[in-house]
Amino acid sequence: MDRAQIVHENFLRRVSAGDLPSGSEPSGELSPDLAVQIYRSGCLTRALDITSRKMQAAGEGFYTIGSSGHEGMAAVAASLRPTDMAFLHYRDAAFQIERANQVPGQSIAWDMLLSFTCSSDDPISGGRHKVLGSRALNIPPQTSTIASHLPKAVGAAYSIGLAKRVKPEHRTLPDDAIVMCSFGDASANHSTAQGAINTSCWTAFQHVPMPLLWVCEDNGIGISTKTPTGWIAANFSARPDLAYFSCDGLDIYETFRTARAAAEFVRTRRKPAFLHIRTVRLYGHAGADVQTTYMSKSEVEADEANDPLLHTVRLLDAAGALPREEALPIYERTLERVERIRTEAVSRPRLKDAGQVMASLVPPNRDNAPTNGPSDEARAAAFGGDIKAMNSPQIMSRCINWALTDLMLEHREIALMGEDVCAKGGVYGVTQKLGQRFGRARVIDTLLDEQSILGLAIGMAHNGFVPMPEIQFLAYLHNAEDQLRGEAATLPFFSNGQFTNPMVVRIAGLGYQKGFGGHFHNDNSFAVLRDIPGLVLCCPSNGADAAKLLRECTRLAREEQRLVVFLEPIALYPMRDLHEPGDGLWLRHYPDPSERIGFGEVSVHGDGKDLAIVSYANGLHLSLQAQKKLAAEGIAARVIDLQWLNPLPEAAMLEAIGDAARVLVVDETRRTGGLAEALMALLSEQCDKPVARCTAQDSFIPTGPSYAATMPGVDGIIEAARQLAGGEA
Repeated sequence: MDRAQIVHENFLRRVSAGDLPSGSEPSGELSPDLAVQIYRSGCLTRALDITSRKMQAAGEGFYTIGSSGHEGMAAVAASLRPTDMAFLHYRDAAFQIERANQVPGQSIAWDMLLSFTCSSDDPISGGRHKVLGSRALNIPPQTSTIASHLPKAVGAAYSIGLAKRVKPEHRTLPDDAIVMCSFGDASANHSTAQGAINTSCWTAFQHVPMPLLWVCEDNGIGISTKTPTGWIAANFSARPDLAYFSCDGLDIYETFRTARAAAEFVRTRRKPAFLHIRTVRLYGHAGADVQTTYMSKSEVEADEANDPLLHTVRLLDAAGALPREEALPIYERTLERVERIRTEAVSRPRLKDAGQVMASLVPPNRDNAPTNGPSDEARAAAFGGDIKAMNSPQIMSRCINWALTDLMLEHREIALMGEDVCAKGGVYGVTQKLGQRFGRARVIDTLLDEQSILGLAIGMAHNGFVPMPEIQFLAYLHNAEDQLRGEAATLPFFSNGQFTNPMVVRIAGLGYQKGFGGHFHNDNSFAVLRDIPGLVLCCPSNGADAAKLLRECTRLAREEQRLVVFLEPIALYPMRDLHEPGDGLWLRHYPDPSERIGFGEVSVHGDGKDLAIVSYANGLHLSLQAQKKLAAEGIAARVIDLQWLNPLPEAAMLEAIGDAARVLVVDETRRTGGLAEALMALLSEQCDKPVARCTAQDSFIPTGPSYAATMPGVDGIIEAARQLAGGEA
């Protein structure tokens, strides 16, 4: 028999007979009315679980993870304020239901049933996923993640203290708010969870405000793998700067009392706390999972005998809040009400086509107060002697530094974070002096954990900031790319544009460094970034364009709420020359702060009609050298700098190719999975001209004299151009 049906019948039988589990007497300051309300939230949680399973069996609903056994989370919600942002474990329907009782005008059962049936009327995801979440309830949506939401909880908590001083225009959390983040005992073992919790303690250890309540819901098992008894307490009860609280989630009085004490500690001390809650898991992990395939029947029945709703009925009766005889009708009426609502919810419309599904990939624009740019006085105070240096052409790294300075002067909500960005100014000096100009609170030296860096940024974006996290090297991103793919990019998608992660992620990368690195510091693959729907990828080739493009990337983040990656080619940071040593032709004057290169625009060098060379970054530098040598051979070429690598600037590129007879793609990424694959496909579909490509080999990059052996060079570009021209030169 279906275990959900067994649990249901057991509840009816045992409450009717007064056969309730034993336990402690009710104690604490939980009022009778609130206690009954928490019970009602638990009943609704159970009813929705039962109904969702019926809907799935009938083809009316889809994959779901139940919350039965975790009803005690309603008592945690009751101990917090609706202004406390909550990042929820996927079993926390009870938390969301109880929080809905704190905010007028909510129709929580209707909303959740619309989510179960994937209706386009679903107020959180618009029919894209069965998720917990609500804008009105201050609960950003979470999909079925394994601890990936923990790093951004750290960022949201950090942002509260910073916002008291900086006051971003679109701040959402009040000064006395805390952040709550819940997860399961199995997820607590994930490296992402361990890193995030460590980061919260590392931050608090330095007396930086970190008002964050971690909530671990310990049901003793992760899918089929049991958590060793005592493991969670042993792991988290004695960590530096992490206050530990524990309670039995089967007892709503104890849970409310303990959760309120933990929340009060976090709210007053502005330090993180860890709330360890004992729960049980009923019905199995998810969907059609059958627990008896990996657990003994006696173990399953023991958990079912500890049904939290049975404990709550006993406690309410003992406290005089609700006689046992009145508890059962509440449960039965709740089931009947949910069933009535279900019949209407399943008739609501669903998403019909790709356009509707993808509509929320690009968030809606945000209204921002107009800015006039930094004043001359503010710039003079910030730049100091660098103002005079702007009269001379500069290398790329300095132009980026100055662009960051101007942007941070103009927009107080911008904050930088990353390894070594403040005190040292970055490995290549790109962020030098920014800490002195704007302080350590806005230029944040983080610990060495890319997941924490990106999570810090994502969480700060929830509170009105426009973060600019730095990933020190492109290869380091692979340690944490799920923070972009699974968290930042999916947030507007699964919230129908109600929640966004505006940010500009700066990453130093690509190859051609002569004296440093090897494959880990010279990574020429960014395929993982082009594979993320909605993400904008920009890559400059010279200092002036870098400043202009960075300003446009910031506009995209601030005004269009976009997730942007600004990929900075390391080898071009210090580049001065183009054709000959000492010619200084790669230096650029720093452009006026008002100048930008628009999203989707390309830059064109020359107007030769024999050949169009399409490239970017280091490839552009090499292609311009080849252009000069090809001209001496009688091949007139134009060189097109793409600049925007995702989405590709298709229209602008095709217009720039124009009347050129042939097209050569020069791509410093690998032949397999590199950008050239997409460009060749596009050109074959939309450009009736001979096309060829010159790419890097499918290899990692070595250190030493052979640093560029696997990547395009000037000679290789010239040879590819000759072959494309058919030897006509």
